[in-house]
Amino acid sequence: MSKQSRRKFTAEFKTKVVLESLKERSSMEELARKYEVHPTQINTWKREFLSKASEVFGKKESEGEKPEIDVEKLYAQIGHLQVQNEFLKKKLM
Repeated sequence: MSKQSRRKFTAEFKTKVVLESLKERSSMEELARKYEVHPTQINTWKREFLSKASEVFGKKESEGEKPEIDVEKLYAQIGHLQVQNEFLKKKLM
């Protein structure tokens, strides 16, 4: 007996199938036949897609926030690097 390897589907493929199933222009069986997957698999992808749909809009708000920048620490680091740079310039001459 030989075992069949599992098929792996890309996120793009899953999204394409789910979006087409949401349009409801074709029955689940027709989609399953067209894309050569089981109807239960399409339903699983659809359920997962819908449960995570709200995260798409939530990420944009959090991406807009910039991390706190400690300006004083950056100026101190610049000053330290300038001192090192001047010291190394004197050593080379």
